[in-house]
Amino acid sequence: MIVELKQWSAAYTYEDDPTLVEVPGLAGGPRLHPVIQVRGYCEYLLDFAKVLADRPDSIAGMAYLHNASDPALVKDLLSVPISLTGNLFTAADKAAMFEFLRLRLAPSPDHHAADLLINSAVAPSKQLLRLAAAEIRERSQFRLIGNQKLAVQLVMHAVEHARAGNTKRVIAVTGGPGTGKSVVALSLVGELARRGRTVIHATGSRSFTQTLRKVAGHRAPKVRTLFKYFNQFMTADPNGLDVLIMDEAHRIRKTSVDRYTPAALRSDRPQIDELIAAARVPVFLLDEHQVVRPGEMGTLQQIEQHARVLGLDFQHIELGEQFRCGGSNEYVNWIIRLLGLAGDFNPIEWTGDPKFEVRVVDSPEELEHFLETKLEQGYSARITAGYCWPWSDPRPDGTLADDVRIGSWSRPWNSKSDRRIGTAPPSALWATSEGGFNQVGCVYTAQGFEFDWNGVIIGPDLVWRDGRFVTVRSANKDPELKNPNKVSDSRFDLLVRNVYKVLLTRGMIGTAIYATDPETQNALRSLIRTPTRIESHFVVNRRVTISTDQEHNPVGADR
Repeated sequence: MIVELKQWSAAYTYEDDPTLVEVPGLAGGPRLHPVIQVRGYCEYLLDFAKVLADRPDSIAGMAYLHNASDPALVKDLLSVPISLTGNLFTAADKAAMFEFLRLRLAPSPDHHAADLLINSAVAPSKQLLRLAAAEIRERSQFRLIGNQKLAVQLVMHAVEHARAGNTKRVIAVTGGPGTGKSVVALSLVGELARRGRTVIHATGSRSFTQTLRKVAGHRAPKVRTLFKYFNQFMTADPNGLDVLIMDEAHRIRKTSVDRYTPAALRSDRPQIDELIAAARVPVFLLDEHQVVRPGEMGTLQQIEQHARVLGLDFQHIELGEQFRCGGSNEYVNWIIRLLGLAGDFNPIEWTGDPKFEVRVVDSPEELEHFLETKLEQGYSARITAGYCWPWSDPRPDGTLADDVRIGSWSRPWNSKSDRRIGTAPPSALWATSEGGFNQVGCVYTAQGFEFDWNGVIIGPDLVWRDGRFVTVRSANKDPELKNPNKVSDSRFDLLVRNVYKVLLTRGMIGTAIYATDPETQNALRSLIRTPTRIESHFVVNRRVTISTDQEHNPVGADR
């Protein structure tokens, strides 16, 4: 029995939406209807507690508003139908509530049922897996080509091999931006679910996880529960899953402990150890050049070394084909060389590629205007920037401060809020939802996503001096990178270069660049002389990228 207690004495429907309620005197905006809330808890237990599998009548739920003595003040709540997993009682219904409890609960204490529930294995139910299989396999943007198919087949082989031999194998899938790591991950979720294998998808990115939940569970919201975070496996049963898929594994952290972790769970256990332990076949998908935060530990070498120390089989699959940046390997390699990420500092001139347009603009106003014309033509576009300006909380009236200021031009950062503020989408959905173009995104909201047209502002933390890029620590405003005792100068240098590598490789058709530092702007002008203009190719290329997908294209999926 799940009981949700509410101290509310009154509650009213919020703006004619029966699923949301407004509670007088309670700050923080509307709340979810308590019946829907408790019903969700019941569904979650049925989906993941194995002891409850195939026993839907074994669980019931109720919301109890014990301070609501006047039925007239909560009558709006009656618009949501009640059910076994979603009952509603108020102080005026106390007798009916007692009768409901008597019918559901044993007449005398019995610890056996509690022990069964507490000790139950945790894994997706067969019903949930069937739903995920239907939802994901029918989505056209999760189709595979080339090495993507090979990666999926090798993982499926490893799963069956591990099950048959009662063994364990660690798999790493690596690839640069747009090689299809996330489409591989989602296709694996669908295929494994179809075969009835217990599978969970996890990432370390709030934006990425919430967008995947939205896209993969578009028609079946329950499917969203299969998408979790890296730090949710601290107490997972060893080998409790057949497969755990770690997308964006370059964001694995040293430990799962943070300020919200209960004292009883705090330990020095490496997060990678928790993730490997949770499944018979842990699958890591990563790009080492996308490590952008201190404390991120997900490199191929670290994963392989940890697997070898544990005495586990290890297999590495490299994704070769690249579908972001117009499929232009030349552009990705040019960016890596430009930023000095290839081990040398010998940048070369961009000579052009018919697949991808690169241009330098002279001002943020020109950058914005150029991208606005692309939006008007039906393309997607976003502006991103290095973290070189402060990031304010919303004003008391809910509007966003124009923190990114360059001369007379200014725009807000993407919203910090989990809810839409005016036309600004929630933080996690900035890259994919309507209204995101009007704010500037940072690496934490842009990483993992792509846009047809990508605008990048290179801030004063990365400047061109003596024929190469150098980093300027004092110009960076990222709180994660401030403390030199926690992030050394050499580590800071690498992370900032990785940040701009991520930002400069979000585009599908083209990238427009502006640098705030004059010397850097002049250097870019000399390295990028003329844009390649083949407009007719862009239209064809756009169709191709939508049908084959790349790392995950929610914008393309909506078209």
